Amino acid sequence: MSVYGPVVKIHPVVLASICDSYERRNEGASRVIGTLLGTIDKHSIEVTNCFSVPHNESEDEVAVDMEFAKNMYELHKRVSPTEVIIGWYATGFDITEHSVLIHEYYSREASNPIHLTVDSALQSGKMSIRAYVSAQMGVPGKTVGVMFTPLTVKYIYYDTERIGVDLLQRTRLTPSRTKGLTSDLSQVGCAASRIQDMLTTVLAYIEDVLSGKATADNSVGRFLMDLVNKVPTISAEDFENMLNSNINDLLMVTYLSNLTQAQIALNEKLVLL
Repeated sequence: MSVYGPVVKIHPVVLASICDSYERRNEGASRVIGTLLGTIDKHSIEVTNCFSVPHNESEDEVAVDMEFAKNMYELHKRVSPTEVIIGWYATGFDITEHSVLIHEYYSREASNPIHLTVDSALQSGKMSIRAYVSAQMGVPGKTVGVMFTPLTVKYIYYDTERIGVDLLQRTRLTPSRTKGLTSDLSQVGCAASRIQDMLTTVLAYIEDVLSGKATADNSVGRFLMDLVNKVPTISAEDFENMLNSNINDLLMVTYLSNLTQAQIALNEKLVLL
């Protein structure tokens, strides 16, 4: 937990990219490092992307391919111009002496960069993820050192990332640790089932409050009021007609897509004759 400083918000794609880089590391390499990209505001730092940077380190020295890091950042700016360098990451559990040298380089590329450590080898028994910010310490005019202060780390995701996260979580329940993609209809069914469970929980809470079994919470009441206000006023008949119309449109698009695929496959076979 941080004493001061912004909150670091990490997206799942960043953690997946770091673990992938660690699994693909060169033979004999103890860890991998890379650049963190994202956005910064007054109270938080959002890490949305990253890329690994080749480096070599021994007990006495460390060498980082700075030119590769600059070229990769220039390529990323063409795709996502809003993402800037916000720091760097390293796999491992501890901060080493070489981390200070690498952090000095990123201090020239970003203002007060963060340092993210990911225990991809599970040295602590789990994948510990920590974020730090550096601060100079020492006597002015004398020897000056660097102190890394921990920051609060939170995990957030976009709606599109949620699909991948849910799929990864389902692999924990299978012995082979694999899980295939479900059909669109199955996903709709699962989403409807989750909504039904959440509505059941909300109704049970409201009934307990009205009967005096539970204490009313003003914040929960405000959330429920916002939820009710967002629901459009529409009759059950109109809603059913609208839903059936959308389903018919979806089925028509699916039919045309399958027909097009069959036509293409047939054309390819006729060409080969």
